Amino acid sequence: ERAEASGAEHAAALVALSDRLAAARTEPGDSESDVEAATARRDAAAAAARDARAVETDARLTLRTLEERARSLSGRAASLEQAARTERAARERATARARARAAQAEVAAAVLAVAERACAAIDVSVRAATEQRERAEQARLERETEAAEVRTHLTEATARLKELTDVAHREEMARAEQRLRLEALEARAVDDLGLEPEALVADYGPDRPIPGPLGPDGEPGPAVAYVRDQQEKRLRAAERALALLGRVNPLALEEHAALAERHRFLVTQMTDLRKSRADLLEIVREIDDRVERVFAEAFADTAREFEGVFARLFPGGEGRLLLTDPEDMLTAGVDVEARPPGKKVKRLSLLSGGERSLTAIAMLVAIFKARPSPFYVMDEVEAALDDVNLGRLLEIFTELRADSQLVVVTHQKRTMEIADALYGVTMRGDGVTTVISQRLREDVDDPA
Repeated sequence: ERAEASGAEHAAALVALSDRLAAARTEPGDSESDVEAATARRDAAAAAARDARAVETDARLTLRTLEERARSLSGRAASLEQAARTERAARERATARARARAAQAEVAAAVLAVAERACAAIDVSVRAATEQRERAEQARLERETEAAEVRTHLTEATARLKELTDVAHREEMARAEQRLRLEALEARAVDDLGLEPEALVADYGPDRPIPGPLGPDGEPGPAVAYVRDQQEKRLRAAERALALLGRVNPLALEEHAALAERHRFLVTQMTDLRKSRADLLEIVREIDDRVERVFAEAFADTAREFEGVFARLFPGGEGRLLLTDPEDMLTAGVDVEARPPGKKVKRLSLLSGGERSLTAIAMLVAIFKARPSPFYVMDEVEAALDDVNLGRLLEIFTELRADSQLVVVTHQKRTMEIADALYGVTMRGDGVTTVISQRLREDVDDPA
């Protein structure tokens, strides 16, 4: 309010000054002194106006600041009033809730009292029910025990009944068998002896004495009393002796003559077989001796040639052929020992692929030289060889073709260069394969 009053005063002073300035501008000057005086008054009025405007500006700023503060205070007062209203409403609600809780507490107290009385009654009922359940459980256990005993007695009685039934059944079967046996014995007595069972028992019953065992002269001994065990033992002995004798065969003489004739035939055949066996064994021995001799000669020649060929293919190396069992030439195997130059190993499995291939070629060439053949076919035997070893092999091929014809399947140009004729298989433009040939030497006849 003070700022507004000060602002109003300054505004009124500003208006007065503005009026005076306007009046001064409109009044004409009479003289220079008047003009100077007017100018001085005007300057003074302008300065006063500037000061008034500055004061007004400060007053306006102060007024604006105070207005902002008043608005802020108004907003805060409004928020405080709203908070106060909210607090009063919350207090009223809290009071209502407190009254409701008090009422609920009274109801809960009443319910608690009733629940305590109900719990006491339930405890009494539970104890009674527990006692009744224990009595029922005890009674159930007793009944289960009695039932188990009854089941045990029933099982035993069932087993006993089954046993008695089986015994009765067996007794019935035994009685039926006895009756059938008696009937069979009675029928046998009538059929074999022509005596009725009563007469047979009267004359030969168990109470009658029986002849004793036979003496050394074959005569029966003095009569003795019938003892069933002894007589059954005598019966079994007699049955065994009768079984050993067998049945009487009226054709025994004819069968004996036929068997004697067959025996003489079989003896003759056995003699011939033994002689044939001796002859075959002699032939086998001769064949074995010849095979052993031929194999020994072939092995010696092959081993000698192998050493030479191996030395040519592996200059400075050493190769040998050994028998696994020299004492048994027929079952002995052949071991190949190969030691290339600069190596100590002799087993083929420790050599490289090219060395193994060259060793195999040396073995083949040794066989060719030991037992020459007019015709040799070889399929890419030099595929794994380098140029140096290929040249050594081609020298051996040149020696071999002096006495034999060589057919070599190869892709090596150097091998083709030493050939007398080349044959190849190619495919024409129409997809049909054809064989082409080329003579490298004019003096070679076309084998086709």
